[in-house]
Amino acid sequence: MTGRTAAGGAAAHGQRPPAAPRAAREYALVLGVAAAGALLVLLSAHQGWARVVTAAPAPIPGSTVTVNGQAVVPLAGALALASLAGLAAVIATRGLARRLVGGFLAVSGALTVLLVSARVSNAAVLAAAHGAAVSQAGSATAGGGPPGSATAGVFPGGGTGVSAAAHVVMVSFPWRPLAVVGGLAVLAAGIVVAWRGSRWPVMSSRYGRTGRAGPRPVADSATLWESLSRGVDPTEQTGPTGRPLGS
Repeated sequence: MTGRTAAGGAAAHGQRPPAAPRAAREYALVLGVAAAGALLVLLSAHQGWARVVTAAPAPIPGSTVTVNGQAVVPLAGALALASLAGLAAVIATRGLARRLVGGFLAVSGALTVLLVSARVSNAAVLAAAHGAAVSQAGSATAGGGPPGSATAGVFPGGGTGVSAAAHVVMVSFPWRPLAVVGGLAVLAAGIVVAWRGSRWPVMSSRYGRTGRAGPRPVADSATLWESLSRGVDPTEQTGPTGRPLGS
């Protein structure tokens, strides 16, 4: 007995922290990294990744259309949203299910890195810019500005300022590299979840047990009358043997 007590005291006062708090800190850190990575991808996807500059004969001004990452790599934003949903699944699952969610996060992060790192062709940028210019032209025609005014990518009179002669300028920094960093963060977090997720804390079920808890056992006749005065049926309460007291 003395040896066990000494061992317990050494474990309690040793240099290494307990396993449960260490696992909880690791759990929170990994979830935070994954959430930050997914949000970084979302933010980067809605920033300008390219510009389409079109010259025009005088006196008509030229136009510049900014194309964001979502327009040229639409799956990047969708994968980021799916990764955020996967984090909720990590919190709600345990064991093998949590490992599978970790694998999904790793795949989502890897696909994000591949998509945002791939070369974007000028044709894809021009097509996205044309769609943005047509949308802006529709807004101007519907009353977005006074007649004769020019908006980015729209000529006066409603014509779009994107043509085959337009010049495409890729904006490589900083948003595309930041999207890659975000995808790598999701990928790394998914690998850690699949590797160590089963050791982390899980959602407690004590609330369900609290809802099923029955009345306290009746101990004597005084408690019986007290139960009746409260409107509690003493025959539905159990005694020390587990059988109803009224039986």
